[in-house]
Amino acid sequence: MVEKIILSPSLLSADFGRLEEELLALEEAGLQWVHWDVMDGIFVPNITFGPPVIKKLRSRSKLFFDVHLMIDKPERYFETFVDAGADLLCFHVESCLHLERAVSQVKDLGVQVGLALNPATPLSSIEYLLPQLDLVLIMSVNPGFGGQKFIPFTKQKISQLVKMLQEVQATCYVQVDGGVTPSNVKELALLGANVFVSGSAFFGYPPYAERYQVFLDAVQRN
Repeated sequence: MVEKIILSPSLLSADFGRLEEELLALEEAGLQWVHWDVMDGIFVPNITFGPPVIKKLRSRSKLFFDVHLMIDKPERYFETFVDAGADLLCFHVESCLHLERAVSQVKDLGVQVGLALNPATPLSSIEYLLPQLDLVLIMSVNPGFGGQKFIPFTKQKISQLVKMLQEVQATCYVQVDGGVTPSNVKELALLGANVFVSGSAFFGYPPYAERYQVFLDAVQRN
């Protein structure tokens, strides 16, 4: 039985013209996290929002700001995003040359740190860093756009990651992003994932309190 999951709705699928209202609605629905997909048009073929938007809304939300940096050379902007109000910075293995240095840099800024892996990137790339991480993000779609279908082989990566964490006695969140819906969230939770990013499958089904409960019920369903 799965004891607890965290749902981190992706604002990529929210109404960009009503972000303050969207954040308030998430709080009122009982959510605790929100996922900021930051894209630069270089690392991924899309552009979203940056530090000014996050900073403007930080003072207006009590949610945990889970900031996912899908940008090239993210270390250039760590301090800027922390100053903007990020509670956790997650950046991609594929976008950063000196991973250990970058992970330590984020920790020194006083926030949580995560590493994200694209679907085809092997877990061996982060093996030695697991004890230093607060979160590992398994991308279950290729990053850049919402509404994509879940890539099946990433389920094997989730299982392998959980086993690796147990072997080195490391404790961190296992997050899944891409194609997460009420129909597959229980299976992913049983594999060991505990933080789920959902965009169109969440924001496309208001009211949010009811949709959140659908996800929670799906995990507990026999």
